[in-house]
Amino acid sequence: MPRDPSTIMHVTGATLYLLPVRTRVPLKFGTETLENVTVARVHLRVRNDLGERASGWGESPLSVQWGWPSALSYDFRHRAMQEFTQKLGAALLAAELSGHALEIGHAFQDEVLPGLTHNIAKHGWPSLVAHTPADKTPAELAIPHLAALLCLAPWDLALHDAYGNLANRDVYQTYNNEYLERDLASYLTPAAKANVHFAGKYPVDYLVKQAPTRMRAWHLVGGLDPLDASDLRGDEPNDCYPVLLGDWIKRDGLTCLKIKLRGNDAAWDYERIVRVGKLALPLGAEWLTTDFNCTVTDPEYVNAILDRLRDAEPRIYGTLLYVEQPFPYELAEHPIDVHSVAARKPLFLDESAHDWQHIAMGRELGWTGVALKTCKTQTGALLGLCWAKAHGMTLMVQDLTNPMLAQIPHVRLAAHAGTIMGVETNGMQFYPAASDPEGKIHTGIYTRRQGQVDLSTLQGTGFGMRVAEIGRVLPVPAWEENL
Repeated sequence: MPRDPSTIMHVTGATLYLLPVRTRVPLKFGTETLENVTVARVHLRVRNDLGERASGWGESPLSVQWGWPSALSYDFRHRAMQEFTQKLGAALLAAELSGHALEIGHAFQDEVLPGLTHNIAKHGWPSLVAHTPADKTPAELAIPHLAALLCLAPWDLALHDAYGNLANRDVYQTYNNEYLERDLASYLTPAAKANVHFAGKYPVDYLVKQAPTRMRAWHLVGGLDPLDASDLRGDEPNDCYPVLLGDWIKRDGLTCLKIKLRGNDAAWDYERIVRVGKLALPLGAEWLTTDFNCTVTDPEYVNAILDRLRDAEPRIYGTLLYVEQPFPYELAEHPIDVHSVAARKPLFLDESAHDWQHIAMGRELGWTGVALKTCKTQTGALLGLCWAKAHGMTLMVQDLTNPMLAQIPHVRLAAHAGTIMGVETNGMQFYPAASDPEGKIHTGIYTRRQGQVDLSTLQGTGFGMRVAEIGRVLPVPAWEENL
């Protein structure tokens, strides 16, 4: 049966904006600290086979420290990620892919992205020669897969928003056989010996039937965040936002806290968990989770901390809902058996969950859950969600400190995923003023009240962004092209 021409989307033009944002307070990622970030915002123009036209928006922070941890200078990595983001836009137009956003996004990641990253590894960054370390080979300057996904995310998100707008539907209403030509068996392979199949299945089969409009909000307790007055250094911001953890909990009614740890200082990590727990639980916090920042190499490091908490601080141990990604990013290079950690607490892949294949690898090693992120593409998040749910893995949706439009697909994914509990959302902690124009339209997703975010203003087609109503003044485009 011929495909309905109204469901076949083509990309006809693209614009890239680069928006610099400075953090209100520093955020530590592993061995590096984030104080500035460039947010990539994309506008795509599209048409279908009937000639009908629409457009869509996508946005994601190019978080250098998170996506490309390295001894290479921040300046080089920052410039390289901006350039690669632009290259991806040109490649998307040149590829002339068509179909549903999920079909285009998957084909691009599968057929086009590997060639682009391979070319960088072979030839380096000719346009960045003035910023390139002279003692490094092109292979040593290759962009990691995670950083490449960060650069691709705004383009992929814009594809999904545009498709929903073109179909005149909420994009989550298009992840079915009415709009998708192929079922999930075309994209996903079940684990060996698993009683799972994807034939006749579509993403809608793994999404929440009635997505909530309110969700619990997880607050990030950064490694540099002051917990009480004894931690104050005297250089904290003097504005209308809290500084101390207790004040955040009281103001926003927080019940869920994610604790950033060092992963290489067990005494500090243990004490940090205890200090946060003893401060937060009497103020109404109910759940904690720990993020070891991918710096742990031996499961016994985590096990020892968990066992000590279990014995010495049973109430705090009981509130630990899950443990997030203690171990290095690349599973193939660090195939650590983590069953012993997962036997103590649910253990969630985050940075390593690049795609469903990595999730499958993690499951074999003992991981029990997946922290999805839209900053690694909506396409990848949806396919990873389906594979994980089909194999009985638990889900969470984690933040990359998403400001502005980046917050919208992030919270919408969490609402449709069916997470273990709520959504992590911390843009309002680290750069709240950055989202002022968007917050005037969608107040509930840029503020946390009674420990929750409110998605009820996200309405209409695509992701429900309502961009035309947002008074954001954009800079001169960094790049633009039309077919």
